[in-house]
Amino acid sequence: MILVLKNLLNADELASIRADLGPQAPWIAGASSAGGQAVTQKNNQQLAQDSALAIRLQQRILQAVQADPLFFSAALPHKIFNPLFNSYSGQANHYGPHIDGAILHSRQTAERVRTDVSCTVFLSEPGDYDGGELTMHDTCSAQSLKLPAGSAVLYPGTSLHEVRPVTRGQRLASFFWIQSMVRSDEQRRLLFDLDMNLLKLRQQHGENAETTALTGTYHNLLRMWADT
Repeated sequence: MILVLKNLLNADELASIRADLGPQAPWIAGASSAGGQAVTQKNNQQLAQDSALAIRLQQRILQAVQADPLFFSAALPHKIFNPLFNSYSGQANHYGPHIDGAILHSRQTAERVRTDVSCTVFLSEPGDYDGGELTMHDTCSAQSLKLPAGSAVLYPGTSLHEVRPVTRGQRLASFFWIQSMVRSDEQRRLLFDLDMNLLKLRQQHGENAETTALTGTYHNLLRMWADT
């Protein structure tokens, strides 16, 4: 399932984050944190994840996404890898097709997180750079996204994906992974669809016997599929 989360950060928050992520920030070569398969594809800059700035900005991103009820409904988070930050511009301007590692180890928290769901939070406005689309491939097609600053996309961690070359300007983003309580993307999609339709039914008809029964179905499915 691919899901866009809109307006997680307001204009003032975005301006402050972009100012913090200027040339003075502790940027390092992105390839230094890539695994064996991805290292040949990764050509960007990444904020040093153990820096004081990274730790401060991580909390702002986490607060923003965790305040969005769609994030919880879609991801059903059990563990969240600490948000990272990257920059694409100049000669360090792309990340070729790759699949993220299944288990990632956080230097900051020492946790191991299974990458069921990937999340990218766009921090630069689309008009501020050319290229830089986040492109996800499947067996039949590709989907490219270039979202307004402050919006995010959730997509399966199993996806083959890339960031297309940035040919003008700078693309700033935060990215992280979620270990879901429900490992299966198909099961998470069913639960999300049921949750969203229950919400619409309540808005249209209020609470009634049918919504109560369907709520029980949702929780029984979650109980069947979830690990905590």
